[in-house]
Amino acid sequence: MILTRCPVCAVELPPLTAKQCSRCKTRYCGPECQKTHWEGGHDKLCKKIRKGGGAEQYNANKKYAEAVSIAAEACAEDTKGQTCYICTQALHWKTKEGLVRGCSCRGTAGFAHVSCLAEQAKILVAEADENNLDQKDLSSRYLRWDECGLCEQRYHGVVACALGWACWKTYLSRPERDWARQSASRQLGAGLFHAKRYEDALLVYEAELSMIMRNREPLEQVLITQNNLASTYQVLGREQEALPMLRAVCYGTIMLKDGQHERNAAAANNYASSLLNLERFEEAKELLRKTMPVAQHFLGNCNEITLYLRWSYAQSLRCADCSTLDDLREAVTILEETGSNFRRVLGGAHPRMAELERALRQSRAALHARESNVESFQNVVAAMTRGSA
Repeated sequence: MILTRCPVCAVELPPLTAKQCSRCKTRYCGPECQKTHWEGGHDKLCKKIRKGGGAEQYNANKKYAEAVSIAAEACAEDTKGQTCYICTQALHWKTKEGLVRGCSCRGTAGFAHVSCLAEQAKILVAEADENNLDQKDLSSRYLRWDECGLCEQRYHGVVACALGWACWKTYLSRPERDWARQSASRQLGAGLFHAKRYEDALLVYEAELSMIMRNREPLEQVLITQNNLASTYQVLGREQEALPMLRAVCYGTIMLKDGQHERNAAAANNYASSLLNLERFEEAKELLRKTMPVAQHFLGNCNEITLYLRWSYAQSLRCADCSTLDDLREAVTILEETGSNFRRVLGGAHPRMAELERALRQSRAALHARESNVESFQNVVAAMTRGSA
């Protein structure tokens, strides 16, 4: 359930035993709130919600429509005069929505309607289900909810948020233990996170972790959700809550020993980021020195996670109290290389490109200041030497 709080008093609801409207399945903390809600206008909405598939489905449909509108508006300038590469129309024939593009496609490629992207992903997953394809093929088809079919890069920003709601509204009616429903919950959380709706993402991840623990899902699923939850704690400034969870995820993924190098590298980078945020630079540097070469070996220098690891390592070099002149030079070199690869792989419009460029400017400034101090010191020593002579 993504609707995790009572609509009247906002208290957190129990996952299985909450009081609910017999008609539309809206949940409450108790009969008093249910009565208050009915008298406050729910009686007029109840029938509409029931026809919309029940409270959860009605909410998802409504949020999806809002997210599509926001995404199309945000992309309006970039998509002007273009057509959808799937249906070849500028306006969607049914919903009349505008176009979006939230990947690294360049030129005239990659423009689409969220509805077309969602329908494409839905069809691919349904075909895989019907043909009983193995987990590998099923997962590759499910990636269409998350990645562009042209450039194969992840969607980001408000486009990812709209697709997250599209995915959730498609599979939410399935049983809790159904793989597609669980994946859709995670997809929604990621989409909200990409759109910087962090409080909403937190609710989704907390509900997901509660469900996973309740159903005793495998450790891998627990670790993935804990990692997402901890990352959300971080951006909300709750770093002390995030750190122990990220540490557990980092070493827990290594213990799985299943060869999932990208996931292991991502967990290490998230743990390192938390250490950096808490100004524990030496610990971060030590961790990254161990994990960065492994990621480069198995994933390559241009993999997204490798780029983030190198970025974090450069930050640890620059910010450490005992950083040397050579450390600062290495930090600048790493960020220059990483920035070039980041722009080439993920595109200059990626929301984190500006952050990386700012980190490079800060490292260059720190290097220039240190070099100036060294030069001044050398000049003073030289002057003293000449004077004594």
